[in-house]
Amino acid sequence: MSTFDHASLMNDINACLGPFRKSQSEAMRGFSQLAQSAMADGAISAKNKELIALAIGVSQHCSGCIGFHVKALHKLGATRAELEEMLSVCVYMGGGPNLMYAAEALKAWDVMAEVAA
Repeated sequence: MSTFDHASLMNDINACLGPFRKSQSEAMRGFSQLAQSAMADGAISAKNKELIALAIGVSQHCSGCIGFHVKALHKLGATRAELEEMLSVCVYMGGGPNLMYAAEALKAWDVMAEVAA
């Protein structure tokens, strides 16, 4: 299982992308607008969309995605049971490699739950 700190990873990603957001402001505004639109409540709730996004992050082995989407799920009131059920589907669909990133997501969940408490 990953032993790195997702909060630090997210801070590093945001710091590295800061200059890029400025130099490519129009493209980044478009990306932000796409993200806000795609993740808004609709026929599928924002929480379920975040579960989907995290599932994709796990299946694509993206540690940054895991951090950002776990954080969003905490804010949206997701439960650990919902997280675990979604992760079981990830493992079913992606086997052992997804299991390794599921463990990472569970660790990120627990650490962020402690911070939020």
